[in-house]
Amino acid sequence: MVQRLHLVFGGELIDPQKNRFKNVEDIHIVGMFPNYETAYNAWKSEAQRTVDNAHMRYFIAHLHRLRDEEAQASPTEELG
Repeated sequence: MVQRLHLVFGGELIDPQKNRFKNVEDIHIVGMFPNYETAYNAWKSEAQRTVDNAHMRYFIAHLHRLRDEEAQASPTEELG
């Protein structure tokens, strides 16, 4: 079975209309999750916890989409 990893993270944005963090060093890494359902539950918990701050945003990154084992390796990967 294929693993579908999801990363939940968030932090304070410069402008609530854009997805640019105020300070990258302060990004809150909630965790990595084995499926979308558990990632969504973690995202929802953090989003609700920070609902009073319009500049705080949490995201779910679909890590399994970043790496396609069938695709040819990038030139950067081949440098190693």
